[in-house]
Amino acid sequence: MSLQAVEYQEKSPTRWALAGLALSMLTPSLDTSIANVALPSLQQAFGVPFAAVQWIVLAYLLAITSLIVGAGRLGDLVGRRRLLLGGIGLFTAASLACGLAPGLGWLVAARALQGLGAAVMLALSMAMAGETVPKARLGAAMGLLGTMSAVGTTLGPALGGMMIAGLGWRSIFLVNLPLGLLNLWLAWKALPADRPVAGRARFDTLGAALLALTLGAYALAMTGGGWPMLGAAGVGAALFVLSQRWSRSPLLNLAMLGGSGSGLIMSALVSTVMMATLVVGPFHLSQTLGLAPALVGLVMSAGPLVAALTGAPAGRLVDRFGSGWMILVGLGGMAIGLLALANLPVGLGPAGYVAAIAVVTASYALFQAANNASVMRDVAADWRGVVSGMLSLSRNLGLITGASAMGAVFAAAGMGAAFTVAAGLIGLALLVGFSRARG
Repeated sequence: MSLQAVEYQEKSPTRWALAGLALSMLTPSLDTSIANVALPSLQQAFGVPFAAVQWIVLAYLLAITSLIVGAGRLGDLVGRRRLLLGGIGLFTAASLACGLAPGLGWLVAARALQGLGAAVMLALSMAMAGETVPKARLGAAMGLLGTMSAVGTTLGPALGGMMIAGLGWRSIFLVNLPLGLLNLWLAWKALPADRPVAGRARFDTLGAALLALTLGAYALAMTGGGWPMLGAAGVGAALFVLSQRWSRSPLLNLAMLGGSGSGLIMSALVSTVMMATLVVGPFHLSQTLGLAPALVGLVMSAGPLVAALTGAPAGRLVDRFGSGWMILVGLGGMAIGLLALANLPVGLGPAGYVAAIAVVTASYALFQAANNASVMRDVAADWRGVVSGMLSLSRNLGLITGASAMGAVFAAAGMGAAFTVAAGLIGLALLVGFSRARG
């Protein structure tokens, strides 16, 4: 047998495994944003006020945010492959329930179950990549998974709008059925079997409950709950930290997370900024530049297209030059692109917007591949699930914060101010990155 044939046989299972993990990132990320565009249709279909129909989005978002870290830790304890298959199955079944929902209550409950499945999928996909891919190619794998996450989130509104116009609102949930079945088959066939779990660690139920309540309160604070919910999140965070210090088998090893903390902080800051482009961009294109809805969708598709094209090359750059430098290069490129967004579209119109968003998105792909690889590369095998969950959580918290805070900046001061503030947040992430590099 030739050397090339041997190499192909060794890499082929990895490719199929990565395809399954990529789908496990794509479909939950797609459902984070695809339902937003359906809210007017759902409000009309069910005859309810907008405040009620918003829970179709909030139930999914709250389930992911509050449960994702616990899902990651549970995977560490009971077996990641087993739990991931269960999460994919639950997500697919809940998608069917969403598509068949006869009323709003049914749909909200099904979305919460869908969010639980999504929390498992997002928490364990990167952890499974760490087991499946050699460390020398981990950057490329993280580039692929990051691309799927970014493409899913940014493509959701455009794809959802087209499907609703042609097939009705139920189609945006039923499309997950063939994707979910394919995902199940790939994960079952290609992912490595679970390794025996060493020791007798128990799942920290109290810590998981406190963290879920804390994160749920924060998400509600950012989506209209205001200061009372933010205060509850602060109290919950303090109680959670105390519980982790007392627990014999903590949900989070706080000392171990010290080395990953800077990567999690940078991930949250960058996700806040990326959500700003999704929230502010459509308003600027339609109201300031006067583009028709079809042209707004076309211009906004530049971001997902660039993400799809640059994710894999970004991962290869990380494998070749290392995570540290690529994190800083990615953040620097984002800062330049955001400052361009604050200025170029005013004079150059849509062309200026597309050029600037291309720089932001390509730089984001590089940062995400480098940062995810850096955080996951040296994590102990029995903590990969919870650290992967923390990475996904940091991204989700950034998206929630960006939708609220950056939307408020745009409403108060306009697009230029919003993207200038966003560039400042990237500057803060750069300071964290430089501090980490020096340390």
